[in-house]
Amino acid sequence: MFGISFEHLLIVGVVLLLFGPRRLPELGHTMGKAIKNFKDSLSGVEEASFKRIQENEKPGGPQPDSKVDESRDPHSKA
Repeated sequence: MFGISFEHLLIVGVVLLLFGPRRLPELGHTMGKAIKNFKDSLSGVEEASFKRIQENEKPGGPQPDSKVDESRDPHSKA
């Protein structure tokens, strides 16, 4: 009827037994904050990637096909 199956009810029952009715709102609030932080982090990564792409498209910006100085090894300890 509402898309709730026996498995969903079983999970809700186990969570209710483990955390109790007083801690469920707190648990939901914490999970909501965690999901929001995760989404914000993903959007920050996407913004940084988008800015880097925009900088590469500028006429004076670094070109992806430009030669790299191969005489200096970035992994060596100088």
